[in-house]
Amino acid sequence: MVASKALLLWSPRVLGILVSLFLGLFALDAFSEGKSFVRALPDFAMHLLPALVLLVIVGVSWRWEWVGGLAFTGLAVAYAYLARSHPAWIVMISGPLLIVGTLFWWSWRLHGELRPAS
Repeated sequence: MVASKALLLWSPRVLGILVSLFLGLFALDAFSEGKSFVRALPDFAMHLLPALVLLVIVGVSWRWEWVGGLAFTGLAVAYAYLARSHPAWIVMISGPLLIVGTLFWWSWRLHGELRPAS
């Protein structure tokens, strides 16, 4: 039972970081052929913003799981709505966001059982 509690406590945090890294990979598109490194840097920084926002959300959610549940689930729904004409994109982006959001909700719901009293 202890292992499953630890898994539920840590999985949304670790998966949230991994989803952020996954989204950060898309920023590498800024370095396309024909663009100098210096000209691509502003585009790269702009494309990294969603990944950085997710990292901030994970950081806040480390303490307050409900924030992660609300933010990740809300972002999953918003992206699914905005990308509704691209079902494959919805699965690739909203799917992981929804999974992490659900795990944060679940972790928040069982907060007292998962963390020892301090």
